[in-house]
Amino acid sequence: MKTLLLAAWICSPLSVSAQAATWKVDRDHSSVNFSVEHLVISEVDGSFRNFDGTIISSRPDFSDARVNFTIVVSSINTGNDPRDNHLRSDDFFNAEQYPEMTFKSTALTRTADGKYLMEGDLTIRDVTKSIKFNVAYGGTAKDSEGRQRAGFKANTYLNRFDYGLKWDKMTEAGGMVVDKMVNIELKLEFIKQ
Repeated sequence: MKTLLLAAWICSPLSVSAQAATWKVDRDHSSVNFSVEHLVISEVDGSFRNFDGTIISSRPDFSDARVNFTIVVSSINTGNDPRDNHLRSDDFFNAEQYPEMTFKSTALTRTADGKYLMEGDLTIRDVTKSIKFNVAYGGTAKDSEGRQRAGFKANTYLNRFDYGLKWDKMTEAGGMVVDKMVNIELKLEFIKQ
């Protein structure tokens, strides 16, 4: 019995250090941005203001991270109310019928020190497709309140037609008014719970 208790006591620090921690996104220090070509000559930028996300990881470098992320579609903001309302309509996101888009990671591969390729399922308008993000881990630090924070940048491109965002008009020169490829860029800070 004493041997069993001793073994349990010796192993307990190992099991505590290997426990997974939950990290929650800090919206005040994070951004979810996108850009898309307009008229083939320039780009329009936008963002989503309302989102939530968590990371579950047991490793200090987040190499075993599992990520869940939700974006409230109606929070889209391009700085132009008529355009934002059009993006919320059935021509694009149909925010009334599909109020959220979600991402759930399925794999994470380390590509270099602090760099990862994260694969997961992105759902927009009830269409789920696999997508890959390039992720850069910026490190961790304690804030003035003693909370542990972690910073990440992630980016990818997606074809909006794949998710049913199929509004399409052509210019006189034959180019698309709004390109089908969308650049997604995330700058995220998470707080350890």
